[in-house]
Amino acid sequence: MKNKTLATWLTFWGGPLGLHRFYLKGLGDMLGWLLPVPTALGMYGIQRVQAFGLDDQLSWVLIPCLGFTIAGCALTAIVYGLMPVEKWNAKFNPQGAADEVAGQTNWLTVFGVATSLLIGTAVLMSSLAFSFQMYFEYQIEQARLISQ
Repeated sequence: MKNKTLATWLTFWGGPLGLHRFYLKGLGDMLGWLLPVPTALGMYGIQRVQAFGLDDQLSWVLIPCLGFTIAGCALTAIVYGLMPVEKWNAKFNPQGAADEVAGQTNWLTVFGVATSLLIGTAVLMSSLAFSFQMYFEYQIEQARLISQ
């Protein structure tokens, strides 16, 4: 039986590595194996910023990959946590009863949803702000070079 609370927390903490996909759908899930790719690219972007500074244009593309992956996993955790018991059990516990205990919501599920909402929103807004700031600074620099 797949537990909704465990899936919510696993999606929040291990989502960028695909752990929730492996828990819910097994090791044969292709998306679970692909989720670490943008996570690793984002981590590489952070390493490039540390090595080359904020002027590295490749890191401007790579860092938001990590942020958007984390935000997407937080959104998925919210969806899992708010899923009705009957729908959860029909989708992930089809062999059990519609009101099986594994699909029920408890306080840990609610805390998982609230944490995902808080952290996911902060990461998403930070990723968007970083992307737009770097893009507009680059545009201003290019305009300055053209005007000279």
